[in-house]
Amino acid sequence: MRDVLQHIAARDPEFFERLVLQTLRAIGYGADEGSLEHSGSPGDDGIDGVISLDRLGLDQVYVQAKRYAPDRKIHKEAIHGFIGALHLQGANKGVFITTSSFSLGAKRAGEEVRGLSLRLIDGDMLARLMIDHQVGVRHEAIPIPRLDLDFWEEG
Repeated sequence: MRDVLQHIAARDPEFFERLVLQTLRAIGYGADEGSLEHSGSPGDDGIDGVISLDRLGLDQVYVQAKRYAPDRKIHKEAIHGFIGALHLQGANKGVFITTSSFSLGAKRAGEEVRGLSLRLIDGDMLARLMIDHQVGVRHEAIPIPRLDLDFWEEG
């Protein structure tokens, strides 16, 4: 998992924002590839991406992606800022993803919000999701020869 996070850290923030959207798509978010909208840029008002859960875009998930060093935690002020950005959008679903971790205050802020479905994903969970869903990771099978007993049966 550390290898995945190290490779993310070596890339620019926009790459990370797009990677987050790809990972969410790989785990089942979005109606199709066209459902992913990268909106991250300076002045993005705290929203780095939007995923339409249906083809008409009536149900959407808003995404915030923070590529931080492992020792730099996300604090509650960042969560409060994201919650404010969600309210400005009229959104009711949000995912905040970081390469680092969340402080206890940030976790509480995410759990205590009312009228909003909010999920916090830290670097370890992100790496596990990427590995499980083969985003930037390839699963290789090593062929192991075994005797085919059906072939050798008389008959």
